[in-house]
Amino acid sequence: MKSPAVIVLLLFTFLPRCCAQSQGELSSLFMAIKSVDHEGKGHQRARLAIQELQKRDASALIPILIALDDANPLASNWLRNAFETIAARTLEEGKPLPEEALLNFLRKTSHRPASRRMVFEWLQKIGSDQADEMIDMFINDPSDELRREAVGRYIKQAEKIAKDSPDDLKSRCAFYRKALLGASDNDQVRKIIKGLKQCGEDIDLQYHYGFLNTWYLIGPFNNKQGVGFAQVYPPEKEINLTAAYDGQLGEVTWKKYQTDDPYGILDIARQVAPHKGAVEYAYTEFFSEKEQPVEFRLATPNAWKLWVNGKLLFEREEYHRGTAFDQYRVPGTLKKGKNSILLKICQNEQTQDWAQRWQFQFRVCNPYGMAIHSTKTE
Repeated sequence: MKSPAVIVLLLFTFLPRCCAQSQGELSSLFMAIKSVDHEGKGHQRARLAIQELQKRDASALIPILIALDDANPLASNWLRNAFETIAARTLEEGKPLPEEALLNFLRKTSHRPASRRMVFEWLQKIGSDQADEMIDMFINDPSDELRREAVGRYIKQAEKIAKDSPDDLKSRCAFYRKALLGASDNDQVRKIIKGLKQCGEDIDLQYHYGFLNTWYLIGPFNNKQGVGFAQVYPPEKEINLTAAYDGQLGEVTWKKYQTDDPYGILDIARQVAPHKGAVEYAYTEFFSEKEQPVEFRLATPNAWKLWVNGKLLFEREEYHRGTAFDQYRVPGTLKKGKNSILLKICQNEQTQDWAQRWQFQFRVCNPYGMAIHSTKTE
């Protein structure tokens, strides 16, 4: 009995080109490509299918884009490569890309953001006026890369006004405010904040990014010789803000803290004390107007664990790795109403100056980086 790969080869050897490009044949190729997994299963069949797919003409471009919607990461790389190969060859041969079909694909935000970004780049290569006109509409787009295009254009417009008409603060600020609506990348936000300050406007960065600034802390609990990361202390079993427990240095109770840092950094060492080999728990509540998918984004130089509504979502036992904006992105779901958020932040026993930071930064946003705000605040 012949293998599926051999059957695919025979099929495309004997069928006329017009038939081989039918939707059914493309579907067979996509099936072979999508069957590949990270362990190499189906690799040979997928490799043969991608070679055949790359021979297709521009009529295969939209089907490839649609196939990308549910492809796994490895298959996605191969399908994107096939799209790029076909598109480049089409232009080299002096033939047109299906501009209107590509524009229609770009307009549908339900498609994968990475695919829509790729389409936008190819439309730019062919000088599509309609694609250029769409940039302003990307300001609320679920694709962070497309949204960045719109934000960047508004910033450039504001900067041009500042250069050509420095006294026209009203128009300049209007463009900066439009840019802020879709800005989630810190480099762009900094430019916008600087521009708005020149207009006499201050922006609440905590609110813009969705940083949670009010927490209840309890600790320290023991983390000498690193035992505390795995140890289950009382806050992992119950959340009782009136309770008292035996801690590392005696009785510990929950205490409320609020950070005024623009980027929501809560400095445990400054607020509590710079303990060595210690565990601190941080708890807060987030009220959501509906059940919705979110990302919990945090940054910390310490080892940590995150629970949402009692479920452990992620953990990382690493100390003093450094920290950066949106360092960790943890996908999750908020239920309608009250959601409990518990962090475990562990400090080790290193004594070097660079190892003394004991802090975290935490925000809630939608999957493409725009802030989601609690419907109830302290």
